[in-house]
Parts: sequence; structure tokens; C-alpha cells
Amino acid sequence: MRIAVLADIHGNVLALDAVLDDLERRGGADLVVNLGDCVSGPLWPRETFARLEALRLPTVRGNHDRRVAQDPADDAMWPSDRYAQERLTAAQREALFALPLTLEIAPGIVAFHARPDHDEKYLADAIVDGQLVLAPIAAIKRRLKSLDPACRIALCGHSHRSELIRIPGGPVVFNPGSVGCPAYDDDTPPAHVSEQGSPHARYGIVELGAPGRPDRFEAIAVDYDHEAAAKQAEQAGRPEWAHALRTGFMKD
Repeated sequence: MRIAVLADIHGNVLALDAVLDDLERRGGADLVVNLGDCVSGPLWPRETFARLEALRLPTVRGNHDRRVAQDPADDAMWPSDRYAQERLTAAQREALFALPLTLEIAPGIVAFHARPDHDEKYLADAIVDGQLVLAPIAAIKRRLKSLDPACRIALCGHSHRSELIRIPGGPVVFNPGSVGCPAYDDDTPPAHVSEQGSPHARYGIVELGAPGRPDRFEAIAVDYDHEAAAKQAEQAGRPEWAHALRTGFMKD
């Protein structure tokens, strides 16, 4: 079985289309799973929702999917979430909120956005000097304790960092990186940034091995018209997003 793994599209329909085209050139997949944070961002939330709705992918809820569905009167809403919320219908927002926290997409293979029991806390990362770094293995194991012991592959997103971690006595954790948002800053204490280091759209492929054979994991970076995405962010008044889309880094 061949599984394509998408995460953190963030309204970047250009990056999503580039990933889907690349996947088709590689022979496609038996299953494509979406790990959430579908539309939040100053780009194309309505168009991205429509594209995903037509694809009908197994999808889990990300923290920004939940936030986009919040009451519009919430003045604390983050700008990217508000931008998306204002461009979606009430029914579309409700559909995002109704997405499940976790999905078992195949026997022993579980998909979730951040952690299996929380859509916003990091699984494999710690914050050191304002940057995301790999967390200690003991911490990652504790964060996975709600998983069924039969889980052998855990698919997650949220950090926008491509990671492959084999947990001793536990599952393999695979984060494909972000389809549509190569860098971000988060001022929630402790404030930090995540940076992929290039503007490429990221996704992953998992090939399940036959009995007695190992599974294979591939993290893929796809070039696309990131300049058009950056200009869209600029038109929306978000120069920091434009810089991230062009470079994969946040400005100092």
C-alpha cells in the first residue's frame, strides 16, 4: 500500500496543486491523507477548501481548522484565521470543526495533526532559544502514550518540519513538512519560529512493506510558483508571510 501524506496546506492552493501534480507524475497513491490546517492564511482559503472538498481526502482537524470555526466576534482570533473565516461560509467552517482529532487510516497507521490527544501541542519538538528543535525521545514517548500499542506508524504535522523518528518499542513518527507554509512565527509564550529553509511545497509518501519487509518513507520537496503566493500575501497586507513564502525563513 502506498500512502501520500499532506499537512499544513494553509490556504496555499498553488502549492497544493503542485504537490498533487508531482504525486501523479510519481504514479499516484492508493490513499492520500490530509493532516489538517487546511485553509488558515492570507492566500486562497475558499479555493483551497473547494479543491479539498472535491478530493474528499481522509482528513484530521488541525488547530487552525478549529480556530477558523470560532465565533467571528472573538477579537483574539489570529489574523490568518480571521482572513480565512471571513471567506468561508458557515457550513464550510462547521465542516472544518467537525473533522476528527485522529483517524486510523489503515491497520496500525494513525493520523493526527499535532498529538493524538491535542491539536495544538508539539509532538516531536521542543523550543530552545526561540527555535523548534527535536525533543528528547522520552518526551516524545510520553506524548504518544494515548496511542493504541498496536500503532506502528504515526502520521503528524503541525510543526511544518519534516521529521522521521523511530520510537524504541513504539511507532515510527513521520511528519512530511508543510505543503503551503514553509515558515512561521508564533508569539504564544515561549515565542518561537519554525523554518523549513526553502520555499518548496513539502509532502511525504509511505510505502507499506509486505510481511517481513520494511516500510519506506520519503519526504518530498516540490518547486512551485511561490512568487505568486508571496504576492498574494502582500496584497492581503502580510509582508512577513510573503517573506516566508519566498525564502522558507522568517525575517530577523
